[in-house]
Amino acid sequence: MDKSNIAHNFSRYAHLYDKYAGVQNQAALELVSSLKNNNFSKILELGCGTGNYTLMLREKFRDARIKALDISEEMISVAQNKLKHKNIEFMVADVEKIIPDQDFDLITSNACFQWLNDLAKALRGYAKSLQKGGVVCFSIFGPDTFCELNTALKSVEESRLDAAYFCNRDSLKAMLKDNFKSVKINEVCYKESFGSLKGLLEKIKYSGIRGNGLSKKVYFSRGLLERWEKAYLDRFQEIGVTYQVFFCRGEKR
Repeated sequence: MDKSNIAHNFSRYAHLYDKYAGVQNQAALELVSSLKNNNFSKILELGCGTGNYTLMLREKFRDARIKALDISEEMISVAQNKLKHKNIEFMVADVEKIIPDQDFDLITSNACFQWLNDLAKALRGYAKSLQKGGVVCFSIFGPDTFCELNTALKSVEESRLDAAYFCNRDSLKAMLKDNFKSVKINEVCYKESFGSLKGLLEKIKYSGIRGNGLSKKVYFSRGLLERWEKAYLDRFQEIGVTYQVFFCRGEKR
């Protein structure tokens, strides 16, 4: 993953993110509801974006110290404005490079870890930053995300979106077992429908989930978009899309 490109994509449309981040918000609600322990006192949130999940954490853990990180300065700015007076410590940082200076009892992240270059290495670091018995809990998009979109695109242009290369369930399970005990992974697939391919592509663009874009440089001519939409409708009869989300949890040994 090109981190600078990803940060640019999120920063450029940070002011529009909340309008298009419906699936991310659904995942955040699912994630926070899975946190059954109400005694977390030191929480590190990674990839906080505009602060929607951060707010959920604050409302559930009212007395906890919360530190929230994101690689995009613009995202952090939106989050700070949204959550001012909520006693949240925000920081602009790459979540793969930050070395926390304290022990947390919860490290959590919503719909961010698919953008990490070395998730296995990152999880090893996060395990070291947890107190004994501390928990890592995160949601992450899986490789079947945008499977319909990629299938239609491949039929007209030999290229794919980054989602096709996201970690699968078995890889995630192996990485978690290497660093944590009581590992648990649940899978949820969210569905959305759009009136046109243009509407779907706008959603992907403004919510930042295009990542680096396509696997090779492609010029989105009107002709290509028309062929792409036709292939989509011929194959699936609608412009529908799947978001595959894994909800992962592990406890420090």
